[in-house]
Amino acid sequence: MFGPFAKLASPQIVEIAGFAGFDFMIFDTEHGPLSFESIENLVRAAELSGVAPIVRTYENSPALISRALDIGAQGVVVPHITSRAEAEELARASRFFPHGERGVCRFVRAAGFTSVDRFEYMRRASDEALIIGIIESKDGLANLDEILSVEGLDVVFIGPYDLSQSLGLPGQVRHEQVLSSMQAVVEQARRRGRSVGTFVDNVADAKYWADAGVQFISFSVDVGIVYEAMKASVDQLKAACLPQG
Repeated sequence: MFGPFAKLASPQIVEIAGFAGFDFMIFDTEHGPLSFESIENLVRAAELSGVAPIVRTYENSPALISRALDIGAQGVVVPHITSRAEAEELARASRFFPHGERGVCRFVRAAGFTSVDRFEYMRRASDEALIIGIIESKDGLANLDEILSVEGLDVVFIGPYDLSQSLGLPGQVRHEQVLSSMQAVVEQARRRGRSVGTFVDNVADAKYWADAGVQFISFSVDVGIVYEAMKASVDQLKAACLPQG
C-alpha cells in the first residue's frame, strides 16, 4: 500500500490523490497545521475518491485517538511508541469493549450521526480500525519485542528521520546504522506476523523497503509532491523558452 502524508487542508488535493490511485492519506496533526474540523472535510473527500483516510495524532492520547476515529478516519498513526505500556494504551484507546476502552458516543459522523445501529457501529468500528504505532527512537528499538507482543497493534511503522536523530545521525536515513536498525525491526516484526510500515521520500527508497518486506509505505508529503511537480514544470519551461547561456 502507498500513500502520502497530508499537511494541506485541501479536499481537492485529497480527491486528486484518490483519483491518482494512492491507497491512503495520512492527515498529519503532529507536523502540520490541520485541525480536526478541517480533517473532517478531508475524510469526506477521501471517501468520495476511494483513498483511505488515516489521522496521525501528535501524541498517544485516548482523547485524540477517539476524536480521529469519531470523525470517520479509518485508522490512526500514533507517534513515539517506546514501550509495551504505551502500545497497550494505544490499542485500548482504539477499540470498544471487549477489545479496548475507547470512549463511546454514537452521535458522531463515524456512526452516521445515530443512523447506524449502535451495536453494529461499535462492532464494525472495533473490527475495521487500522491501528499504527510509530517506532522512532532507541527506546522503541530496545523494547521492540514487548511492543510487538501487544494485540491490537496492526502495523509497526518505522519513523526513519526521528530514528536517525535518536541514533545521533539526524537526517542520515541512508546511514548504515539507521538502515540496519530499521531492517532489524522489519525482520523481527515479520517473524511475529506483523505488518510493517515506513516513510520514504523517493521511489528508490520505496523499492528498497518494499523488497525488504515493508507492506505499508508512506510516500512523501502532499506539499513536497506539489512542489516537485511545479519545480519540474518551471525548469522545463525555462529550458525550452528562455535563451540559454
